[in-house]
Amino acid sequence: MQLTSLLDGVKWYPFLFDTPLNTVRSVAIWLTLALLVAYFVAYLVCTFALKTEKRKTFFSRSVPIVIAYVCVLCALYLFLSFQEDGIELILFLPLLALLLCIAASAVASLSKAKNTILYTLYSATAAAFVAVLICMGIHFASGNAAEKNWLTNEQVESLALILCSVIAIALLLFIAFIKGKNEPKEQNSRSITYAAVCIAMSFALSFLRIVRLPQGGSITPASLLPLMVYAYMFGVKKGVFAGFTYGLLQSIQDPTVLHPAQFLLDYPVAFACMGLAGLFANTRSLDKYPQLQFAFGGVLAGIGRFVMHFLSGTFAFAAFAPEGVPAALYSLIYQAGYVLPDIAIAIVCGVALFSSKAFVKESKKFHAPLYQEKGV
Repeated sequence: MQLTSLLDGVKWYPFLFDTPLNTVRSVAIWLTLALLVAYFVAYLVCTFALKTEKRKTFFSRSVPIVIAYVCVLCALYLFLSFQEDGIELILFLPLLALLLCIAASAVASLSKAKNTILYTLYSATAAAFVAVLICMGIHFASGNAAEKNWLTNEQVESLALILCSVIAIALLLFIAFIKGKNEPKEQNSRSITYAAVCIAMSFALSFLRIVRLPQGGSITPASLLPLMVYAYMFGVKKGVFAGFTYGLLQSIQDPTVLHPAQFLLDYPVAFACMGLAGLFANTRSLDKYPQLQFAFGGVLAGIGRFVMHFLSGTFAFAAFAPEGVPAALYSLIYQAGYVLPDIAIAIVCGVALFSSKAFVKESKKFHAPLYQEKGV
């Protein structure tokens, strides 16, 4: 079998209306695009026509609307996937609970709720995430998870997946906390608000798929750019957390899950790597070249995401490799087919964005506390 068969089953969007789920997905593409254009026009009007206080009012009111829109899309996708793709109840319920907890936490954070309420919601979100992993483990142990994707448990290398996910998470946390040790520790309302907006924007852009591959993975019009910009502006630790949250939303939007460890590698951990885009944001030797600061961080973020998907593809999806093609080579070609173009589009758009002096000046405002701590 030729390597060209790796792309068999590729779905091209946004003109697929063969099922209710694909119809909703295709309509969401055009609706999201229209909303993004409308939001951009409103942003320009507010920037040049309204006073500062009115601009703040507009943005503070628009954030919950964006979050609500994303949550409605997530819930609709999850429900239709439950109806059409046969997602088991043991997965559907905890995923729905996790989605509701994320939405409630975001709304409470933006509405400046009391700390006790916030801590309760954050704890509920963490508990829901743990419940998702436990339910996935139970589901996988039953054999259904793999067989639903035309595999058997023996074709998925559980031990290798678990070791890779543990090492990947430990390494990512190490980089985040070592590099981010001088970053401001407080989670102020501004950083939370920007995180919510950037996560929602990335998630909305992810619906505008150019192409989707058969075992998951899509090329999008710079859907990861908002997350990467957030990491550049607020630092690696906050960027990793935002990417992790985005990965959870991605798993709800279009899940392909064979194993709990594969779920971690392909979704929250892979997208948490987008936080690495902020690694060079405070490199003083490159301060005159913000395009390079962003590009170097973006390349590392892309490599991190690619490695996570590569490990998942090698140990969880090896059975899909054409006859005679090693699993590692199959995974390498498959992941390169969408990860590299997707991250390249985001980096190119980001470099163009950071070529604007006005944008750079605005983004550097968030670095001031870091420079002050260093005595700059």
